[in-house]
Amino acid sequence: MRTKGCSRLTGLVLVVLLTVILGSPAFGHDRDPCTVDTLDGLYVFTATGFSVPTPPTPALPKAIIELIRFNGDGTLTVPGVTVSLNGVIPPVPPGGTGTYTVADIPGDEACAGTIVFASGTSFNTVFAHSAKTIWMIQTNPTNVFQGTATKLSH
Repeated sequence: MRTKGCSRLTGLVLVVLLTVILGSPAFGHDRDPCTVDTLDGLYVFTATGFSVPTPPTPALPKAIIELIRFNGDGTLTVPGVTVSLNGVIPPVPPGGTGTYTVADIPGDEACAGTIVFASGTSFNTVFAHSAKTIWMIQTNPTNVFQGTATKLSH
């Protein structure tokens, strides 16, 4: 038969354990803020959508698969890219560059940011602190284009 002292001790141990476990970084507390070094490594970006020229020309389907290396310092390079615009695949040389920003989303366990390639193409981004997957949407006018970038390596 248990005594009240033993039951109180068990309750106290349970409270302490829950406090330690729920307060650990694995549960999202005491996490590092989102900064440019949150994105560091090689990603593959895949996206589909449309380029919308001036009417009466219809919207043109487009798709992309691209390697993006985030350098952890707000700069990026593009080691390779293939684009299809209305079924035409123009040659695009590797070696593109760009910049990116990263910030915390207030009150959430996520990051947001922007990417601007040297060509002028720009995206808004959202991703978790782990930065394993980045959701991206193009912000240039006359484009309806969104996709994801998945981390391949550091």
